Amino acid sequence: MADIVQEILVKPIQLADQVCKAADEANSFKQECGELKAKTEKLAALLRQAARASNDLYERPTRRIILDTEQALDRALGLVLKCRGNGLVKRVFTIIPTAAFRKMSSQLENSIGDVSWLLRVSAPAEDRGDEYLGLPPIAANEPILCLIWEQIAILYTGSLEDRSDAAASLVSLARDNDRYGKLIIEEGGVGPLLKLLKEGKIEGQENAARAIGLLGRDQESVEHMLHAGVCSVFAKILKEGPMKVQAVVAWAVSELAAHYPKCQDLFAQNNIIRLLVGHLAFETVQEHSKYAIPSKATSISQVVLAGSNNSNVQKNANNRGDDDERLRIPHPGGNKQSYNMHNVVTTTMAMKDQLKQPALNGVNQANTPKNGATVNGKQSHGTNHHQQPSLSLSGVNNKGREFEEPTTKAYMKAMAARALWQLAKRNSPICRSITESRALLCFAVLLEKGPEDVQFNSAMALMEITAVAEQDSELRRAAFKPNSPACKAVVDQLLIIIEKADSELLLPCIKSIGNLARTFRATETRMISPLVKLLDEREAEVTMEACIALTKFACKENYLHLDHSKAIIGAGGAKHLVQLVYFGEHGVQRFAAALLSYIALHVADSEELAQAEVLTVLEWASKQGFVNQDEKLKNLLIEAKERLELYQLKGSRGFH
Repeated sequence: MADIVQEILVKPIQLADQVCKAADEANSFKQECGELKAKTEKLAALLRQAARASNDLYERPTRRIILDTEQALDRALGLVLKCRGNGLVKRVFTIIPTAAFRKMSSQLENSIGDVSWLLRVSAPAEDRGDEYLGLPPIAANEPILCLIWEQIAILYTGSLEDRSDAAASLVSLARDNDRYGKLIIEEGGVGPLLKLLKEGKIEGQENAARAIGLLGRDQESVEHMLHAGVCSVFAKILKEGPMKVQAVVAWAVSELAAHYPKCQDLFAQNNIIRLLVGHLAFETVQEHSKYAIPSKATSISQVVLAGSNNSNVQKNANNRGDDDERLRIPHPGGNKQSYNMHNVVTTTMAMKDQLKQPALNGVNQANTPKNGATVNGKQSHGTNHHQQPSLSLSGVNNKGREFEEPTTKAYMKAMAARALWQLAKRNSPICRSITESRALLCFAVLLEKGPEDVQFNSAMALMEITAVAEQDSELRRAAFKPNSPACKAVVDQLLIIIEKADSELLLPCIKSIGNLARTFRATETRMISPLVKLLDEREAEVTMEACIALTKFACKENYLHLDHSKAIIGAGGAKHLVQLVYFGEHGVQRFAAALLSYIALHVADSEELAQAEVLTVLEWASKQGFVNQDEKLKNLLIEAKERLELYQLKGSRGFH
């Protein structure tokens, strides 16, 4: 950068020398030219001082200030040259207003102030002391820009404490105004913020991470930070940094991923997913066997199933439960009341520990010495993970983490869940990585007993993961097998929240159950009744989401649509849907009509539908505006009416 700054300074220094020489040769307005010369000499001295200190100069304001200074000197040279005329005629007809000298003198004075400020703001902090820098004359048009310059300059040259304060100031500016955030990026603030994040004290690191998170508000800004190396810095902090800083970094990851989804894969390539899951698992459940057991042949579900005494669990743990299967096998959870989250976690972890390989970092079990064996002439006294208790299987340094304050631990989990939520959006590979880890079990546990923000972020993460699984059959079959303890734990917690129906978790949980509609067995109907009850909910948004979720159970794409449609009728869904079609809000009417049409299409011979006069309802709905605007719904209604007419005419005697 020093070479660039020196190159910028060459021309204004040359111009300053030319102004001084031309002022000495002036034949008219000698006094005014002398005053301009004095100011130019002062300015030239400052420019030469800047050239000597080019290594320390902050490039962005240097370019702006030196450009303005060069223009001022160019105008000054033109003015002074007019005063060199020797001929009487030339001197008479060369008219120079006195005001021109006053204006030029003011411009040179401003340039002196700007360059002086540039030298002060670029000087090391110990040289400045507590001197108040103020604002340079160039700040008259845009004072915020100069304030940003000052804070970024401090990030380059200040002490760790000063740099922390400067980062906090940038946080305030970026939070107040999107344009200020863009200016911070354009003026080179990302680089020193990342450096502070790596080198600073805890408070400075927090401020730097928070500033980076706030700056990533659009695609262009996030791309700039990605090119600056934010991924590797975040990964290093999440692996080794203090927990308070790690929590803010996890929040920053969620912000960048939310505003620019294309960065998801870059974060994944830097092991961010694994590190976040490690933070989520800390003191929730032990960390995922994926990182301790190299063999993919032994999954968590196989471990638990191998040691489970539950008679309802299938012996074959690899049964994927394809959508096409109509096997009427009871859910491995059996009676819901007998289920206990603690038992699932304890059993899973106990069996995992039995099969866990004793070596870390890819050391094969066959090459690991038993207790008392020798390695390179030294006696071994146990497995490696007992020798290195601070090393986490996920790569996170857990040393001393157990002594962190509970609020810090809770905030860390909340931000880790938030980051996983944003990273999982519409990204199958990342969702697969998350579900192959212990994250699903962590989310289930945190939904049950976590603080409110942890619960909410966990519910949102599950909603995004299940949404991807709904479209990705391979992910759905691998991650949400009906006989998987983690899947069962997640489903049970979702249903508990849906049955209570009294928290902000309700909507994401409804969506998650709907997304999983194609994974449930024919006999697994316990989620139908709670969803049907929500059809009588007063809040339109809840009712609509319940309709959408039930539609995913009853639609043609679900192979078990017949069984699920009967379950909806059995839970009293027909009467609720009739009311919603007639009296629901506009959006609710449309989804209720679609669900009622699917049920009528599949169970046209139902006596309950006949008693509820569903045919009349569908005929009325087909004439309404909300149907005419939706061609798919219109065709569905026609098909359902024809089906009802056929069956109800045949069985009209039996119905009456």
